[in-house]
Amino acid sequence: MKYEAPWWLPGGHAQTIWPALWARRTLGPPPAYVRERWLAPDGDFVDVDFLWPCAAAGAAPAPLLVLFHGLEGSSRSHYAQAFASVACERGWGFAVPHFRGCSGEINRAPRAYHSGDHEEIDWILRRLAGLQRTGGGARAPLLAVGVSLGGNALMRWAGEQGGSALASADAIASVCAPLDLAAGGHAIGRGFNRQVYTRMFLRTMVPKALAKLAQYPGLFDRAALLAARDLHAFDDLFTAPLHGFRDADDYWRRASAKPLLPAVRVPALLVNARNDPFVPGASLPCDGEVAPAVTLWQPAHGGHVGFAQGGWPGHVRALPEAVAAWLADHAALG
Repeated sequence: MKYEAPWWLPGGHAQTIWPALWARRTLGPPPAYVRERWLAPDGDFVDVDFLWPCAAAGAAPAPLLVLFHGLEGSSRSHYAQAFASVACERGWGFAVPHFRGCSGEINRAPRAYHSGDHEEIDWILRRLAGLQRTGGGARAPLLAVGVSLGGNALMRWAGEQGGSALASADAIASVCAPLDLAAGGHAIGRGFNRQVYTRMFLRTMVPKALAKLAQYPGLFDRAALLAARDLHAFDDLFTAPLHGFRDADDYWRRASAKPLLPAVRVPALLVNARNDPFVPGASLPCDGEVAPAVTLWQPAHGGHVGFAQGGWPGHVRALPEAVAAWLADHAALG
């Protein structure tokens, strides 16, 4: 991917913050999703937002692009709306399965979501792949994109599944994922990152955790959670123990997708800007650390899920357009 940031948007922080808040996301109105609530295997629920193209009678089923959002993201995130717009223009269906508690309503089970939840990715993709099957049993194309946290979870799934991933997806992409969670976690806990991004995330994560505590009294130490000032402390008290990890360090080590990249067999694109404030460039995989099925795009600029282009105020469509084109090529779509 050849990307050059606009002259008026210098540096990784500006390239992260401005696109998320003010850059144009779509060419028209925001997407009008149709929501479905699915029962999860553990009895909880997952909300999935869909956009379906208008198909002519007798037409072949359209490809479906699935997006797994990032930390505290949703179908309303700037990147989700941009990908939705690009999918619509290509005549594809589009789906955003929300991680637990991210659809605007607290989930029911004594759990939330985490960066390495490949089991969640697996059952969702299997169900979506089932929706793509025609009467003869053949499956219409399914493409998947994971952004940030969702990108690590998606690549973790691809590594765990190996060749079996091709039964559910034809090609996948990871955008700005912290594939080494410890490197990303420590980076976001320092300096400007700690003062701005960490505070932003904790502003919504802590109330959600307290709502979970109200559902399940005694689930964790309330006072200790309120004292958490970075994601390591939050994950140590909440994310890790609720999802079967010993502590934050154990979670970050075991949930990272990077060690499993040599096992990926589905065509996969990994996009990471080398000036991403959340993901240190030194932690990114190199060609010798990934399977032949994996393509690395590591432009010098772009920030974290930014990649704005055009004149002020810019737009964030260039990255979704490039990723969608790569997915179409590698899924052999016409």
